[in-house]
Amino acid sequence: MNQGIPLEYYLILASAMFFIGVYGFLTRRNLITILMSVELILNSVNINFLAFNRYLFPGKLDGHFFSLFVIAVAAAEAAVAIAIIINIYRRFTTINVEDVNSLKY
Repeated sequence: MNQGIPLEYYLILASAMFFIGVYGFLTRRNLITILMSVELILNSVNINFLAFNRYLFPGKLDGHFFSLFVIAVAAAEAAVAIAIIINIYRRFTTINVEDVNSLKY
């Protein structure tokens, strides 16, 4: 069918990225590294979209459009998250998750 990299390699890479992102999200205390872990998870989803599009529907662009949508949502999420992190830093002078115990002013 398709010559080149087998589907299993894409799935192994995407699942490794996903679980590294989940591990980083659950174990890190810095808000920036938590945000980077979420971005890693979303990028692993994009790899799955593109890999399945290539192997299931090679002539169509559905996986590419889904990936572009995920990238747009991730950009908006990152912009909002960075604005929240900046406000937390201004209020508490730290971005450590455990040091922020109240979100009220």
